[in-house]
Amino acid sequence: MSIKKIHAEISRLKEEHLEILKVIVRQKSISTKGEGVRECADLLKGIMEKGGISTTIFETDGQPLVFGEVKGKSPEGFTVLFYGHYDVQPPEPLEKWDSPPFEPTIREDRIYGRGTGDNKGQLITHVLAVKSYLDTVGSLPVNVKFLFEGEEEIGSPNLTKFVQEHRELLKSDLVLTSDGPLHDSGAPLIAFGVRGVMNFDLHLDTATMDNHSGNKGGVIPNAIWEMVDFLSTMKDGKDRVLISGFYDDVIEPTTHERELISRLSYDPEGLAKIYGVEEIPLKKEEFYSRLLFKPTLTINGIKGGHSGAGTKNIIPCEVTAKMEIRLVYDQDPEDLMEKVKKHIQMHNPKIRLTREEEDMRPSRTSSELDISKAVIRAVEKGFNETPLIYPAMGGSLPDYVWTKVLGVPSIMIPYANADEANHAPNENLKLECFYKGIHTSAQVINELGKTF
Repeated sequence: MSIKKIHAEISRLKEEHLEILKVIVRQKSISTKGEGVRECADLLKGIMEKGGISTTIFETDGQPLVFGEVKGKSPEGFTVLFYGHYDVQPPEPLEKWDSPPFEPTIREDRIYGRGTGDNKGQLITHVLAVKSYLDTVGSLPVNVKFLFEGEEEIGSPNLTKFVQEHRELLKSDLVLTSDGPLHDSGAPLIAFGVRGVMNFDLHLDTATMDNHSGNKGGVIPNAIWEMVDFLSTMKDGKDRVLISGFYDDVIEPTTHERELISRLSYDPEGLAKIYGVEEIPLKKEEFYSRLLFKPTLTINGIKGGHSGAGTKNIIPCEVTAKMEIRLVYDQDPEDLMEKVKKHIQMHNPKIRLTREEEDMRPSRTSSELDISKAVIRAVEKGFNETPLIYPAMGGSLPDYVWTKVLGVPSIMIPYANADEANHAPNENLKLECFYKGIHTSAQVINELGKTF
């Protein structure tokens, strides 16, 4: 049957598909708090089963994983695994939302609510594409598997172990993920890798209690000042990290990757508006080089002293800085952590380092594989527009689990609008992006069936 009939079915069921998205957005699934996550897994399982997908919930040491499967025309044939995450970030600050975060609201052709873009609205496109395929044709041209987790927003601590223990269950030829935004121009893009991420906290105590800033000012240390002094040793004024050996394993982009970058559009004024900053003072090549091929060191927050209303004249006795490193391919988080510890010993050995979340390692797949070319063709047909090709994304996903643990190519096709405001108040997904995502996922399945 023609793929055009499947697209016609997807278009006919637009309102039904939107209602399914609303249902799953209403269900809280805040993994940092453990709030509503299991209920969301059960809800997702029900949606998938109604779509003709055989679905099982697997327990982990944390939140459950939802696995689904539909056999294609040849059980031993090509298999694609769709990955996504149904957990979401906390919605705070609530006062910044124009409508309740867990009450999906349509405004100006967008659906607003926590998880609309990251990642419920994107993962459900794959489910709805398969449902539409089955409703129209009755079968799929390839085998399709799904794995949706409830812990991505806390670092996917149980995903690696699950994949290691269930290699046969997850056996596939390709993993596809839809997460993150389209290009800022609105053009579709395909990413063939991600930066890794590692988080850690720096703690410093300089006294057993806060002290009066008048009676003792100038004679005892201030924990926050000491932390600020230390943090200033980690970077220079040009955003270069000063930790010894930090850039040792960074690989420069290849000629092919530089050519891909040259094809990307770049509008610094438009980007500045999307990012909410005054300007982006970088040339195109430097912008993409920093975003895709360079590691970063970020201060996510500092806690200490008094920051409430009014004044409190104290010398803070303790402070915590929450830190993050984004890694690029071939950097090793354990190696970088040792270098951070050496830097602490050199500049302020009183500082204590702690880690709570599991690291996400960087990952890369070649865009020149036959599988990659088939996906590129499908995305172009799904969006009716030539996609931009990113050798890697600036953000982080547990992509290494697929490329390094499961050992298969992994490709990312974002469906959300560039101003989706994921992790922020008023998170949203353009309805056009949602519908194009369903069409594109169906097109990918069709193209893989024709090619393999």
